[in-house]
Amino acid sequence: MENTVYIQENAIANARKGKPAAMEYLYNQFSKAMYNVCVRMTGNKVDAEDVLQESFMIAFDKLHQLKEAAQFGGWLKRIVVNECIRYSKKNFYWDDWNEDWNDSMKDDGTEWWTNIEMGQIHEAIKRLPDGCRQVFNLFVLEDYSHKEISASLGISEGTSKSQYFRAKSILKDKLTKQLFNNG
Repeated sequence: MENTVYIQENAIANARKGKPAAMEYLYNQFSKAMYNVCVRMTGNKVDAEDVLQESFMIAFDKLHQLKEAAQFGGWLKRIVVNECIRYSKKNFYWDDWNEDWNDSMKDDGTEWWTNIEMGQIHEAIKRLPDGCRQVFNLFVLEDYSHKEISASLGISEGTSKSQYFRAKSILKDKLTKQLFNNG
């Protein structure tokens, strides 16, 4: 483990000096995980690749701001998530669901997802409508509050909540039908 930390610290030190081999090493170490975040949030591979490349360019440009080399992965993920948010602001249409959704937004408490494979859930998340997908990912996977989501995306907290509950409803409907049809 110490050797891995040393290698990463060395790569970051060299990347700060602009050495392409060090940047390539960091890209190879972190690009797959960050690409998965991008695909999950943009919903398609082409846009995910664009956001990923832009994120790495920003990271390498701002590498001098990183305080500790061991925190590179988390620091990079914040950049990636912020770039996905920036992308969504420019490219997603946000439905302002009316507040009538409040009654249907209550959780029934069942754990309907327990018999569904993670790959199926991941694919279903990618197929959610843009706004629903973005809010769902930020709330569930990135641990943002609805207040933080609304501030980040420039939408109301009510819209964030309704998009989240709409996403849950769509996922439950599609995945339980898929489970029923395959089982």
